[in-house]
Amino acid sequence: MLFLKRYKKYKHPYITTSLIILIFLVFLSLFAPVLTDYNPVRNNARNRLQPPSREHLLGTDQFGRDIFTRVLYGVRTSMQVGLAVMFLTVIFGGIIGVAAGYYPQVDKIVMRILDAMMAFPGIIIAISLAAIWGAGKLNIILALSFAYFPKMARIVRSAVISIKDLDYVDSARAVGANDLRIISKYILKNSASPILVQATFNFALAILDEAALSFLGVGIMPPAPSLGAMVTDARTYMVVAPWMVLAPGIMIVLAVLSLNLLGDGLRDLLDPHLKNTFKK
Repeated sequence: MLFLKRYKKYKHPYITTSLIILIFLVFLSLFAPVLTDYNPVRNNARNRLQPPSREHLLGTDQFGRDIFTRVLYGVRTSMQVGLAVMFLTVIFGGIIGVAAGYYPQVDKIVMRILDAMMAFPGIIIAISLAAIWGAGKLNIILALSFAYFPKMARIVRSAVISIKDLDYVDSARAVGANDLRIISKYILKNSASPILVQATFNFALAILDEAALSFLGVGIMPPAPSLGAMVTDARTYMVVAPWMVLAPGIMIVLAVLSLNLLGDGLRDLLDPHLKNTFKK
């Protein structure tokens, strides 16, 4: 792959840093049952608001639940939501963007609808849909995907428009290649860079907005662990139990920062005009 060849050659520091953080977060989410013996939703009133200790590494919350355990499972929830939203936006945004970019008749109708959708901030659309459909992981994934796919569609459309009339595409048409073959073999293959970069940003936005929705009470339903909901619960106890807000807040920052760094690194690595801006 072009990405692997360039990464081995240039070893972009943003990508290296982001991959280290992401591997750490994925490790925590995958091995959460192994790393802790506590149940993330079981209350224990005797241990409520306990400070960090050997028994509870990050302390306990107002219900006596182990915060370290809830952070592990909260990271798992965030990664699941972010990954699902990323794939759905790539699939639906990609299909609509290719259709709009390749067929001018479709473009006139579809892009006006997407322009109207993009007039509203994505988080407002997500909050509205989550309020209508109800809280829960599946509804949050669908709401965030619906909010993000118009931007992905516009990016794919722009890439398709810039490629579809190039010489090698015209040569493929001249030898009788049908539209499906031209799109799959020539256009999508050469549009991968902007799609990949935007996908990482959508991943980061999904994690951040899932936390925001949970913070507002329309996200993951309690008592299921969610980083955003943990921050909400911690507001009342920030003076007496500051440890309640630190761990979930730091995890949100790490996840979003790592994905943004990954997106910036991929943009530099895959763009031939920017590949000389960092050292070999």
